Amino acid sequence: MISDEQLDAYRISGEKIRVIRDALESNDVKGIILAWDDSQVMVRRPNKRVVKLDRNYIFQPFSEPRQAFEEL
Repeated sequence: MISDEQLDAYRISGEKIRVIRDALESNDVKGIILAWDDSQVMVRRPNKRVVKLDRNYIFQPFSEPRQAFEEL
C-alpha cells in the first residue's frame, strides 16, 4: 500500500503518475493525485474525469518505465 507521505509528495508536486492495476498496460490509469483516505485514492485523468482507485495498486511516476505486474 502506498504511504500517505508518498501520496502527499505526488499531490504537492503535481507530478503525473501511473497506477498499475493488472498485467495489461492498456488498463493503467494515468493522471494526478487529488485526494485520498485510508482505502482509496482519487486521481484526475487527462480528460478531466476523476476516478477512485484502491490504495493497494502500484503507484509510480509516469516518467519512469512501467514496472512488471506480479500476480500474488
